[in-house]
Amino acid sequence: MLREVAEYPNSFSPLGPSDERIDTGRYTLCMSSGKKWNTVQRQRFPLEEVDAVIAEVRATLRERGRTQTQWEVGSSAPPGLVDALLERGIERDKEPYAVALVLTSEPPPIAEGLTARRVETFEEYAAANAVQWEAFESSAEDIAESRELLAQRYRETVNVMHAVWLDGEIVCAGTSAPTEHGFLLYGGATAKRARGRGAYRALNRARWDDAVACGTPALITQGGSMSRPILERLGFERVGEVHMLMDVFG
Repeated sequence: MLREVAEYPNSFSPLGPSDERIDTGRYTLCMSSGKKWNTVQRQRFPLEEVDAVIAEVRATLRERGRTQTQWEVGSSAPPGLVDALLERGIERDKEPYAVALVLTSEPPPIAEGLTARRVETFEEYAAANAVQWEAFESSAEDIAESRELLAQRYRETVNVMHAVWLDGEIVCAGTSAPTEHGFLLYGGATAKRARGRGAYRALNRARWDDAVACGTPALITQGGSMSRPILERLGFERVGEVHMLMDVFG
């Protein structure tokens, strides 16, 4: 169960007021408030149905004024699905591969000089998002869209945002979705000026402490090329893998 949750976290996370999730029994399509963020997960259809599924997904998104979607293809997907999608012109995403990771034991403590906790105000939430935009080198267009939706997301979100302070400034931030299986982790990022000082470890310790307090002592995430090594050093264990592709269909 933890492998499936780690490979397809958006299929199990709580939904916000502006989120939508469609589970057809053959795949799960997740959509958030921003029109650019859509993802196809939990593919359970025979490979010979791939053309019909692609057409169905595109039609559903077009009805909602959306023109692109990510495909997240995990270990339990139909064999050969990644190659079949590539053959049909769907391209590998900017970050094309991740490892599904789970932590079920206590991570290292927070280093001296750092403070890590949930954000408590909109100003802290905005500063935490700014760290994520910088760290992930978000485009000006994506930042503008996110900034426009920031106040709405702060009011409506069912997720929690943790941040790390160094010398009174937020230098690391990450989003978590509390579930019955544990905390799903998204978007952990550290500002370049603060890397190598234990901020990311502090972030995950704060998330762990919250998960324990909620009675669900597990952290569940995906690790890309940058985050995977440090997550594994913190005790996260590999339980699966995920290939990310992007379908931009206009």
